Amino acid sequence: MSLSTFRVSLHIFLLTFIVFTVSDGQNLTITPDTGTTVNIFSTQAKGCKVCRVRPSRRCFTFLPLKNTTVVEFECPKPHDVFKVEIVRNIECTIKSCSGHIIQADSASQPLLDFNRKFIWNLKASALKAFKIDFTKAGLRQINPSEICPERHTYTLQAAGNVAVGKYCRSGIIASVQILKSGSFSLDVPAGQKLQNGQFDVSVGEEIKSLAKITLTFPDGTSSTELLSPNYPSSFPDDDVMEWYFQVPEKHKMSVQFLNLTQPHCLKKETAVEYRSKGRAVSVLRLMDPQPDQNLGNVSMTLRNCEMDKRRSGSPGLSINLRVTASSASLPVSCKVDMSESEGLTLHIEKLRPVSECKMKINSVTTEKITVSSNSDLSFQDCSPEDVQVTALRVIACSQLKDCPKTSVPLLLPVLPSCLPAPLSIATWTLRPPQHGTVELASPTGPLRQSLPGQPCNDSINIKLREGNGTTIGDFCSQGSIEKVQIHTNMSVTLSSTEGKAVRISYKHVLNATFKGEISETYIFTVSLKKDNPVLLATPGWPTGMKGYSTVSWIVSVPPNMEAHLKFANLSQPKCSNHHTDISVQRVGRSTLDYSRREDDKADSELTVFDSFYLNMSNCKIERGHFSVISNITLQLPKNKTMLPIILSVVAALLVIFVIVVIVVCVVINRKKKEKLNHQTSIYNPNGINIQPGHSRFPKTRADNESHVYATIDETLIYTHLLKEGAEVSVYRESDSNSPATGHANSQKPLISKDACFNDMEVGVYQPFEAPPLPERPQSRPLVDNEIYQTAKKSEEELPLSLGPRLEPEGGN
Repeated sequence: MSLSTFRVSLHIFLLTFIVFTVSDGQNLTITPDTGTTVNIFSTQAKGCKVCRVRPSRRCFTFLPLKNTTVVEFECPKPHDVFKVEIVRNIECTIKSCSGHIIQADSASQPLLDFNRKFIWNLKASALKAFKIDFTKAGLRQINPSEICPERHTYTLQAAGNVAVGKYCRSGIIASVQILKSGSFSLDVPAGQKLQNGQFDVSVGEEIKSLAKITLTFPDGTSSTELLSPNYPSSFPDDDVMEWYFQVPEKHKMSVQFLNLTQPHCLKKETAVEYRSKGRAVSVLRLMDPQPDQNLGNVSMTLRNCEMDKRRSGSPGLSINLRVTASSASLPVSCKVDMSESEGLTLHIEKLRPVSECKMKINSVTTEKITVSSNSDLSFQDCSPEDVQVTALRVIACSQLKDCPKTSVPLLLPVLPSCLPAPLSIATWTLRPPQHGTVELASPTGPLRQSLPGQPCNDSINIKLREGNGTTIGDFCSQGSIEKVQIHTNMSVTLSSTEGKAVRISYKHVLNATFKGEISETYIFTVSLKKDNPVLLATPGWPTGMKGYSTVSWIVSVPPNMEAHLKFANLSQPKCSNHHTDISVQRVGRSTLDYSRREDDKADSELTVFDSFYLNMSNCKIERGHFSVISNITLQLPKNKTMLPIILSVVAALLVIFVIVVIVVCVVINRKKKEKLNHQTSIYNPNGINIQPGHSRFPKTRADNESHVYATIDETLIYTHLLKEGAEVSVYRESDSNSPATGHANSQKPLISKDACFNDMEVGVYQPFEAPPLPERPQSRPLVDNEIYQTAKKSEEELPLSLGPRLEPEGGN
């Protein structure tokens, strides 16, 4: 073979290789839907890349696409290396959401050979949840390791990447609500076509849990398994998850824990709460038996604690549970034992005679059941609306010495969950001795009387009645009444204002104590608080107090405060015997501050400056009734109200004055410094140091300032003169080593004690008046050049006589 033939063959081989390599790559045209992003990413750190062909060829391991794009893969089997995500965002306002979850495969059709994941990122408005409706298809939860038969696997995630669960189609999960934000995704394997469908997205409730899942059970018997979030890993720390079970009418529901791991808790405790319409909230520990005969719809809430994550081997919280619903047409047996509760009786009454509910006690059918000991009950087709359950306990003693020495807690009885309805009313009858008193106090804080303008927002109402049924008043928590004393037989009844169920949080209602006789029929102890007006009504309001009864409120007023008392809704009767009376008396005083009868004109307002008694008594009524609502408000005394304002104003003025004084002093001092920086020292032969400060000198020699110097070194120039002056008694002796008495500091000149310049004005020329000269011996005249000569001559060469002094040519 010739050389030219070899070269042609080589070119043909290379061209064939290049064509083969290029043809092995795949060109795909991808067109994402509006608002959708297609992410193509490699599962390997190195190797094959995906390239965007236009406008210029660039290759990546991760390529997001929002518009129509032609892509090419650099390897022959890209589906083994790359995965595809189709992402869409949905946002919800407080009223609506921007779209729904629509399963469509148009954008990913060219990518059918790849593993695809469809992701919908959802975001709700503040404090709201978004809701996804699965009613048409229904979902069922599976273990994370399982695969759905139809190879379409759904995943729910909450905020913080919490895996709520993994799901398949064809289940009883009807909807899910996730707080704030989360995502819903669908995994479809390579080669599997996407099943078209739609899940509606809407604005959810203001839930307090991580998520709320609603399950709708069909008629008959059915069951499903549920897993806690992040299963089999731990449920999030100190978080809440809720499931709501909807069952058909006359169906019961049961819960069973199949697999349970519990954490080591630092704060709070793990618990499960069960709520249903017309029933009390049931709070159970995870190890307690779970309900198995609940009728009607039930809400189940799982609460985690604050876990100790530092402890090694702590498993965290995870639960696998089974929920079963079945028909309730069969009788449900229920064993009730009241023998351990002294004086407690349980009453169960059928409310609707036409109802199919059948009740039995010890195999005997009845419409009213009274249980005071150990009894066997059964209920068939009984819903909470068909039955009312009440409890009554009697606490009595004939003599004070036989009464309990300590307070008796009024506790709600613990009833079995097999009863068809929860406890709706609980009553305690308290019977003190003939001359005894019942004292009531709340363990959770002071009470408040339910009145117009002061309603009870609580769901529980505490009604106090006398033994004959006369109402004393309705009360609730969070008030100012610390205790109530009643000098008669009475009862305490606890009921719900929202429905039939008494909340379990009121397990301990009041504390009752038997005490000795009191002088009034009723005594209320009230503790006032600032900015918290209190309304106090006479017992029996609005119908009025019973005849001859008396009531007293002991009102505690904090120090440095005063009580403003106003009588509202005052109704006075016509008395046939005695009189009604309203009086106010300060504690520790023997005199009354206020007293009015029914035939007096009562003052509507009154101010009391200390703790006081508010006393009222009724007469024998001929007609009408006696009732009063007293409005008490704490306030600061007027003089003490103005005192802080006055002190604040004075303090502010004082601060302003001090600032002004400081500014003035600083300005004056600065001006003085500026002037002193330009002053010069003047030698006065009369022996008086003169304060500098004048701006100019009168001159006798025209334009001659030879006698003025910027600085004078007094220790070098004047020493020999001072010594000579000392010998003729003109100058006093001074130590040459001591500091000069002249203006060593030009800014702080020293003034002779003999000089009187206190009234001299600065900056204004003053004629100089020298003091009288002392008598001294004649001395030779002192010439100018001798005064300012340098100290080159020795002291022996200096003359001893100074001669007569020369008057200065210019005074200052």
